[in-house]
Amino acid sequence: MAKVKIQGHASGTGILTVTAPNTSTDRTITLPDETATLSTVASLNDLTDTTVSASDPAVDTNPSATGHYWVNKTSGECYVTTDVTTDANIWRNVGRGGANVPPLYSVDFLVIAGGGGGGSKSPSGVGGGGGAGGYRASYNSETSGGGGSSETALELVGATEYTITVGAGGAGGSNAGSNGVASSISGSDITDVTTVGGGGGATKEAAGSSGGSAGGSGQNTGTNTAGTANQGYAGGGGGSSAGGGGGGAGEVGEDTTGNNTGGTGGDGVASTITGSSVTRAGGGGKGGYPDGTNSGGSGGGGDGYGTITTGENGTVNTGSGGGGTRDGASGGNGGSGVVILRMLTVDYSGTTTGSPTVSTDGSDTILIYNSSGTYTG
Repeated sequence: MAKVKIQGHASGTGILTVTAPNTSTDRTITLPDETATLSTVASLNDLTDTTVSASDPAVDTNPSATGHYWVNKTSGECYVTTDVTTDANIWRNVGRGGANVPPLYSVDFLVIAGGGGGGSKSPSGVGGGGGAGGYRASYNSETSGGGGSSETALELVGATEYTITVGAGGAGGSNAGSNGVASSISGSDITDVTTVGGGGGATKEAAGSSGGSAGGSGQNTGTNTAGTANQGYAGGGGGSSAGGGGGGAGEVGEDTTGNNTGGTGGDGVASTITGSSVTRAGGGGKGGYPDGTNSGGSGGGGDGYGTITTGENGTVNTGSGGGGTRDGASGGNGGSGVVILRMLTVDYSGTTTGSPTVSTDGSDTILIYNSSGTYTG
């Protein structure tokens, strides 16, 4: 039979007391078959697989294993990591604390507003290219427009309806083009994600309109109108014989220098939120003299023309600007915007309106809204 020995401490004088349970049933304490030290856990901080912090965990918060528990002591939110991949960890929110409150889950987004229409001048003169619609992104640390940082993914609530608005492109004009229309994700329990419509290309001797990215200025106007911070870039300035290029989400619209040099639309921004790299939100090219094509920015910006003909439209559902033109011919229309959501397939509810395109990429489901609708978590 094994023996139990209580070893006194040579210098200690305290008494170790083991109190019997208040029951007539025998109780057994089984010690581990190894050398060990009994300890007292005073708080969650004492556990090696738990973190108590004033902030939420991030994708690059690298725990040692799945199942790590994280408590945000400021908000009261709690998270468990379900995938441990260096700098790409997945943390699941375990809810707001009430038994009847649906859990939160993370949804990445790309929201692009409609692009601005290209400009012209009636009866004689040259307009600028339309600016791209405002561009905001959260997926995979990809940048937003105008050089803005990647944003924080949305935390949606189950059984809650969210409104998806996809903005139309602005109309090209025989003088100034019109601005595009805002796109957004909105709901009662989130801060809305809204992007500003692209600025219209200007007419002769006028500055481009402000917008997500700004429209290019008209002939004889060297002004660079600014885009919206963290959504898009400025439009280009016009020269003596041509307008400026519309601003893109990834680049300033080009100035026209000399008589007719430059004036291409600013490039858009690439995203892999749909599983492959796609560039969107390019600025429209200038109108100008002499005859010729003036390129729109990559990502769908419409070409501008030196001939008396309608400017090229921005590509639909990219939020790109329309191309400028001259002498009263209409500038190209801006491309309509787009809203894209990406979430874990296990979180996807399948409840939508507006007929988004639904696809999968690995463990994720992707919704592409080319027109307005809703998503219910």
